[in-house]
Amino acid sequence: MSATPLVSQVELHNPVKSELIPPLLGASLADLTTWVQQQGQPAYRGKQLHEWIYDKGVRSLADISVFSKQWRKEVAEVPIGRSTLHYRSEAPDGTVKFLLRLADDQIIETVGIPTFAEAGDGPKSRLTVCVSTQVGCPMACDFCATGKGGFKRNLARHEIVDQVLTVQEDFQQRVSNVVFMGLGEPLLNTENVLAALKCLNQDVGIGQRSLTVSTVGIRDRIRQFAQNNLQITLAVSLHAPNQALREKLIPSARAYPLEDLLTECREYVEITGRRVTFEYVLLAGVNDLPEHALELSKCLRGFQSHVNLIPYNPIQEVDYKRPNRDRIQAFVNVLKQQNTAVSVRYSRGLEADAACGQLRASKN
Repeated sequence: MSATPLVSQVELHNPVKSELIPPLLGASLADLTTWVQQQGQPAYRGKQLHEWIYDKGVRSLADISVFSKQWRKEVAEVPIGRSTLHYRSEAPDGTVKFLLRLADDQIIETVGIPTFAEAGDGPKSRLTVCVSTQVGCPMACDFCATGKGGFKRNLARHEIVDQVLTVQEDFQQRVSNVVFMGLGEPLLNTENVLAALKCLNQDVGIGQRSLTVSTVGIRDRIRQFAQNNLQITLAVSLHAPNQALREKLIPSARAYPLEDLLTECREYVEITGRRVTFEYVLLAGVNDLPEHALELSKCLRGFQSHVNLIPYNPIQEVDYKRPNRDRIQAFVNVLKQQNTAVSVRYSRGLEADAACGQLRASKN
């Protein structure tokens, strides 16, 4: 008996091998149950298949020992949809960078970030995965390594979910948080990102409030995203308090004025009831002056939001510098004086080129 395709796969940008059978990874329990029944198997096989894919991390149907040998032979060509490990690098702080090879030989990057319990109170208390949503990135932000390598294609649902399972297996620990802050612009791959979010929540078992999607801001996409009324965290990469400076740092800002972006963000808050996090990379002498902080606070006045300051992480292609701690603290002080919620995030994995803005799907 030949394998019947599970569901029609989301069409990819510039697909490479459209004739491939759609992978099973990313499918729900209901979808898997329907599929096994289409193969002439009893419905309970769907639950078994779901457990082997999401709990046991199986990479081939041939390895599912509860299935008969005969049926495993019949569906041997049906892919689970797992990637292969191309490279692994661990930083002194425990952060691990993974380069993963996809079915079409494209390479993507994902990062596992452990958070250790205080004062030796036990094992790691949290494990965060930074996932990619595209091969490369078309946004070309001037201070970010990812955009320097160009854009290849969107990732499919299973290629996003696979990154979380890969980190889970490597750390031998359940993933508690997922941030869509790796390679690519998530809102240029909205359909697959939404499907992956649903899978991570319902099938992998990660709470919606432990999922964060980061975007530079694509016109109308934040508004569309809000219509799904998810309880995830939306993080908007702002990086400048005015349009002129933002255009210098983010080329796409020329077509999307800051005020329009902020309007969409306010609508997001109104629709979802969730505050927006604004990511702001601090670049010495560029956007880190007290007057920039004051201007930023005015932009966000009356806004249900939080500013996440990220001291710049260096890359080879540009000569931006990280501000010193006094300059960073001065910026924080101005925001606090203006009653703007703020925190500083010192990125993990710096020594392994796995920190924010350093991802480039290469070993260097």
